[in-house]
Amino acid sequence: MGQTLRDGGHQLPVQFSAASSAPAPTPPRRSTRTALLLGLLGGAAVIAALAITQVASSLGYDSAAAQYESAAETTSNAKAQVRDDIADLRAATDAAGRVISGGNQPIAVPDDVHAGLASAVEDGTAAASDADGIVSTDIPAVDPKPGWFWELFGATSGLEERLRDVDALADELVDASTEIEDARATVTESGLAVITTAGEAAPGFEGAHLSARTETVIALRDAAAEATGATAVDEDAATAYLALQDAAAQVIATENEELAEKAGPLLNTRLEIEAFARSLAPGVLLDFDWAPVVSGAGYNGSMGGYTTWWWGEKGRATIALSNSVAEQWPGVRSKALVAHEVGHAISVKCQSMYDSSTQDSIEKWATAWAISMGYTDDANGVWAYGYPPQNYIDAAAGCR
Repeated sequence: MGQTLRDGGHQLPVQFSAASSAPAPTPPRRSTRTALLLGLLGGAAVIAALAITQVASSLGYDSAAAQYESAAETTSNAKAQVRDDIADLRAATDAAGRVISGGNQPIAVPDDVHAGLASAVEDGTAAASDADGIVSTDIPAVDPKPGWFWELFGATSGLEERLRDVDALADELVDASTEIEDARATVTESGLAVITTAGEAAPGFEGAHLSARTETVIALRDAAAEATGATAVDEDAATAYLALQDAAAQVIATENEELAEKAGPLLNTRLEIEAFARSLAPGVLLDFDWAPVVSGAGYNGSMGGYTTWWWGEKGRATIALSNSVAEQWPGVRSKALVAHEVGHAISVKCQSMYDSSTQDSIEKWATAWAISMGYTDDANGVWAYGYPPQNYIDAAAGCR
């Protein structure tokens, strides 16, 4: 019997369709492989880019570090040189300061010459102080190299900034070096002007103090030679200058002592006789001693003289004269006796011209010398020692 809908039965198709009966499709395998490959390639590209960035940042840092270290080394060397220059400048200004302020200075130097040195010292001191501030600038060392590129980029920028600072410091050092060199040159020029001016004034100073003792005059000459020979303003030059001024002070002191010893009514005549004796023996330093009796003579119209000279110290002698030589001045007898004594004194310049082995020969020489100078009065030594041989007179004529 046929079944109806009403009976609650199901009426199904005889066969299910293919669409409803087939399993769900899977994605194609080719598409999966492509995506994976693209992913791998993209990752490799990122890694490569990072690697390139790392290498580039490292190379850039190395280049910046090398430039900085080179500039830092050069500038550090320049700092060391400027430090040395500062020390040299300060040595010069210190020495010049000693020249300016060194105690009693009897040998006068023109005010403008002194003022020039004072100004140079002031400028040199300022230049040294300014340079101190520049060389005290620190030059930092390069820090340890960072590892990652983002750190390297920052460190490279820092090195480039430091390099600009070092370059600026190098320029300042060049300027400071120039200023120091100029300042030192000015101190040297001004200082030598003071020192050599004083040295060159020494002969005139000596001539103005003829009664000074010989040892102080010799010291003055030696100090003047040191001063005029100075080529730099340093401790040696300052010492030479101050020694010159000290020697000049001693010249004045001993002259005052000598004049005090010769003071009295015969002073002017004594000084006139001393000047006369010096005129006969240029180049020989003469000291003079005066006494009532010399060599046993001096009273009752007699005159006495005695001369001491030093073969080992050519150019100096001491002549002792009795007061009676001044009392009878300017008589021909006084002049003849003085000429005889000067003949002894000047023999230090002519030792090889005569036999100095005996007292008689020595006296004959002094007498011959007085005769050769035109002083023929017997007080020239003839009365006391006899007439000298003609060959002595001829030889003495060549001793001047």
